Parts: sequence; C-alpha cells; structure tokens
Amino acid sequence: MHKILVVEDDLKIARFIELELKHEGFEVSTANDGRTGLEMGLEGGFDLIILDIMLPGLNGMEVCRRIRLNSEIPIIMLTAKDDTMDKVMGLDFGADDYMTKPFAIEELLARIRRIFRKTVAVPTVQANCFISGNLKIDYNQYNVTYDNHPIELTKTEFDLLHYLAENKNIALSREQILDKVWGYDYFGETKIVDVYIRYLRSKIDDVFQTKFIHTVRGVGYLFKDEDHK
Repeated sequence: MHKILVVEDDLKIARFIELELKHEGFEVSTANDGRTGLEMGLEGGFDLIILDIMLPGLNGMEVCRRIRLNSEIPIIMLTAKDDTMDKVMGLDFGADDYMTKPFAIEELLARIRRIFRKTVAVPTVQANCFISGNLKIDYNQYNVTYDNHPIELTKTEFDLLHYLAENKNIALSREQILDKVWGYDYFGETKIVDVYIRYLRSKIDDVFQTKFIHTVRGVGYLFKDEDHK
C-alpha cells in the first residue's frame, strides 16, 4: 500500500484529500504547517508528498527545496493561483508536478497514478549504456557521467535525457516528449518540457562546455553528438 503525506493548512481541503485518498486505498498522513510537513517528509516512509505552497511556519517552496536535498520522493505542489511563475519555481525547487486550486479530485488521482507507474517502471533499452563523446548514460545503474565525472540527475531528468539520446539526431516535439517522459495522461502544459531541458543543459552542456541538446525552432528538441567549442 502506498503511503502519502498531505501538507495543507486548510483543514477542510486536507481532510477532503485525506478521505478521498483513503477511499482509493492509500495510507494517508497529514500536516497543517510547513515545519511539521518538513519533519514528517524527512523522516521517510512516504511514497509521495502532496504539498501546498502557502503554508504557515515554512512555505511549500522551502519545504520542497529542503526535502530535495535529502530525498527524491515524488512531490506534487498545490498552487492557489494559476501563476506560471509559481509553477516554474515549484519545478525549479524539485517538484515533480503541480496542480492549481481548485482542482477535480479525479485529476489529482490520475496524476498520482501516473507518478506511481513511473516509479515502478523499468526503462526499455536495447543496450546497457549509451555513449556520445565523453558522455556516458548507464541504463542499468541509472547514472550519467561526462569524462568519468558523475552528473547528478533526478529520475525525470534521467528519463528525459534517455529519451532524447535514444532518438539521437531525430527532432522531437514537446508533445512527443511529454507523452513519453511524463505519460500520455499528464494534464500539465508542455512548458514543463522546456523547464527540464533547461535543467539538463545547466547540468551537462553548460558545465562541460558542450552542446548535446539543440533547439529545433517550431518543433522541439534534438540530441546530437558532442560539439567541441
């Protein structure tokens, strides 16, 4: 049974989410302020955290950031307004997904199911690793190195890099990437693809002064072999 932590200061909303998740067979715990949510999240034992942004004591962005320093547990952020900056900040701090209030419980459940499917999914690969210049992607060990220097990636970042690399020299649309990496039932916007492309570039292209990930104007993105500057 999956265990979910709900961090929400609105008691009615927290209770509503708790009851709905329990009805679906999940084990649920709740916290009503940021510091308590952080402590519970860091204690471990949860498979997913549903985290509101506007929290007393410690806001959700900071809770997410601190949890990410120690754990890769999936996090769904709840935003009180349809603000692109809030969404981007949440993703920047390490959230896996976001929802804008008010939301339909069916949509939240669909996103939870998608995350749990990704968590247990085993990537299908034709080889144990992919090598392009000094970049090596080890599918078995789920790690990436450049000239033997380890590159720390989240699971979503790894899945995105994996998909781009296995389609080397093929221009992929944002919709294709979204369907493959986030799942066909993902309800979010394609902007999330741009955000994670930026993450990969900041960790690989920018750090090692290479260019693997190229923008194809009007289409999406394309992975090419290393270009030396």
